[in-house]
Amino acid sequence: MEDRKTVVIGGASGFVEKLLAGMLAEDFEVIGLSRFKKDPKPHLQYRECDLFSLLDAKRGLEGADYAVYLVHSMMPSARLTQGSFQDMDLIVADHFARAAKAAGVKQIIYLGGLIPKNVVLSAHLNSRLEVEKTLGSYGVPVTTLRAGLILGPEGSSFQILSRLVGRLPIMVSPAWTSTKTEAISDQDVVSLIKFSLGNESVFGKTFDVGSGDVMSYREMMKTTALILGKKVWVIPVPVFSPELSRLWVTLVTGAPKALVKPLIQSLRYPMLAEDHRLQKMSGIKALSFVESLKRALGSGRSKVAQPRAFLGANGKSVGDVRSVQRLPLPPGKNAEWVAKEYLRWLPGILPVLLKVDVFEDGTAEFRFRFLKKPLLLLKRSAELSTPDRQLLYIKGGLLAQSIGRGRLEFLETRGLNSILAAVHEYRPSLPWIIYSYTQAIVHQWVMHSFGKHLKKISGTI
Repeated sequence: MEDRKTVVIGGASGFVEKLLAGMLAEDFEVIGLSRFKKDPKPHLQYRECDLFSLLDAKRGLEGADYAVYLVHSMMPSARLTQGSFQDMDLIVADHFARAAKAAGVKQIIYLGGLIPKNVVLSAHLNSRLEVEKTLGSYGVPVTTLRAGLILGPEGSSFQILSRLVGRLPIMVSPAWTSTKTEAISDQDVVSLIKFSLGNESVFGKTFDVGSGDVMSYREMMKTTALILGKKVWVIPVPVFSPELSRLWVTLVTGAPKALVKPLIQSLRYPMLAEDHRLQKMSGIKALSFVESLKRALGSGRSKVAQPRAFLGANGKSVGDVRSVQRLPLPPGKNAEWVAKEYLRWLPGILPVLLKVDVFEDGTAEFRFRFLKKPLLLLKRSAELSTPDRQLLYIKGGLLAQSIGRGRLEFLETRGLNSILAAVHEYRPSLPWIIYSYTQAIVHQWVMHSFGKHLKKISGTI
């Protein structure tokens, strides 16, 4: 009987995964984690999984020998999303790492981004480094492949490039288009991932990967125009202006601003592969930029493909809310202490009106003093809570629907001296428009105030 190892792919809705899953299914049992239902194929199955849930992550990674992490959280994951994409990325990576540890995964392969040296990193690139560090913080060996622009027919970066060239006969070229970078074919990326799987010589190591063709974004645009047979006038302007560039790219390509803005902010500095060690080790000869571009343009899919990142919120349309706030963790404290301190501190912001009762069974009731029925009813999960992670399910109250699995999570982030306070899948009982301009705003203010309270305890203000 054929002995196949099992590989779980996190981020199974992306364009790299589609190519990777098919390639890996030749030699492995492949499980793709997706928030969307998908049909199985030979040696390839899908598990519905929301990585914002640690419980889902553990179920998704059950039985895995290896795991590949392709997740990026720049797009909203709910009808209303509060918090930065960096914090969304961080909490998902932490859940994945914890689940990989629990499943006994032998290796995680992470596809990150090229990192410029000796510069102040953009939020986007700094987030990639945080994810890289978090994935390895629970003891599972991580192999990181850092890539720049990945050329594939359904890739968002490729679609932005080809749509700009295809739709604009005259193109104003901001300063960032002169920045040098190094692209790579999606075919080469997945081949390198497959080479790395189970290869103990690459455990715990980081590799830059690229085609070897160093080009500016302006040169890429001109080359794309030449291959498409289009005449495009490019007018350079000596202005970086991320906001104007974001508006220009969004209007022309249809790419969401939540995706475009952090990408453009990362283009101030060159992003080049420092070396190509992994490619030399594997013997995989990279396609040139022109070869990769022709492959993407000639696939037949490039003209009609709509990357999932262009489709808006990744969450299911249930009218839910996700809010993730990064808070300072006082020295010597843990998530269990923070959760208790939050319940103790909260009534103090409105001492005349607000009251919080905490009962021995782990139930917490938030109420106005003049009302009998609680505003919110929370129940701590003793089974799923640990000293470094506390989970409280939202069970109802005047302000919340009792259906679904709304929850409040306090999660320590290893090595970052911070804690994530997250509300997941919350369904307000107020009409949406009223909720958006009242309770949602109050929640952000409360968490901001609690963060200041924790800073005082930490002695940082």
